[in-house]
Amino acid sequence: MSNTSFRFKQFSIRHDRCAMKVGTDGVLLGAWGLVEGKQILDIGTGTGLIALMAAQRNPKAEVLGIDIDEEAVQQAKENIAESPFCERVRSILADVMELRPTVQYDAILCNPPFFTEDTLPEDKGRALARNNKSMPFAKLIPKVATLLSDTGTFSVIIPSQCTTEFVGHCLAEGLHLQRRCIVHTTARKPPRRTMLTFSKKNGSCLEQALCLMNDDGSRSQAYSDLTRDFYL
Repeated sequence: MSNTSFRFKQFSIRHDRCAMKVGTDGVLLGAWGLVEGKQILDIGTGTGLIALMAAQRNPKAEVLGIDIDEEAVQQAKENIAESPFCERVRSILADVMELRPTVQYDAILCNPPFFTEDTLPEDKGRALARNNKSMPFAKLIPKVATLLSDTGTFSVIIPSQCTTEFVGHCLAEGLHLQRRCIVHTTARKPPRRTMLTFSKKNGSCLEQALCLMNDDGSRSQAYSDLTRDFYL
C-alpha cells in the first residue's frame, strides 16, 4: 500500500483525499458482510471500498454508496469509474437520515462512526468520519430498519465494547441478530472489533471468531481465506 492508493485483485482504491483510508475494518466487512439480492446500500462509503467489494462478490447487484463527505464521494466516484463494476456501482453525496429511496435494500453494509470521545482529533474530516455523534446508533438503526427489505440483511463492524448497546438498539427496531464474528488481532489479545449481521427474521445466531494474525505477525490462515478474493 502506498500513501495514496491500495491495489486489490480486481480494482484499486485511491484514498489520498479521504479522511478514512483503506483499513482492515473496511476490508473485513466487505469480505464478511452478506451481499445477497439485487439492491445493496453502503452507508458511509468513504473511498467506495466496501461498495466495490460488494459488487465483486455479487455480480447481479446494483450498489449505492452514500457519504456526507464531499471529497470522499468524489474520490469514490473516481475509484468506481476505474473499476470493472462501474456500470453497477454509484456513489452520491447524501445523509442516510434524509435518504428517500424508491426501493428497499436487500443488503445494507455500514462501517459506522465509532469514536465517542468529547475531544476529537485535529483532522476534522477524520473526526467526522469516526465520531459516533455524527451518526449515533440510536438514530442510524431505526433508519436502517425502514430502508431494509423484509428479507434483507444489515451487516456492520463495530468496537466489541459497543456490541450489547448496538444489538439492543437493533432488537428494539425489530432487527434480529443472525451472525456474530468476534475479531481478535492475535489470539492473546482481547477482541477489538465485532462484525454483526441482522435481519427482520427471528432465528438462531451463527457465532464465529476470527484471529487476524499469527504470533509471528503474519496473516492468519482464516484471515487469508476470508480475503483471498481481494488481497494480492
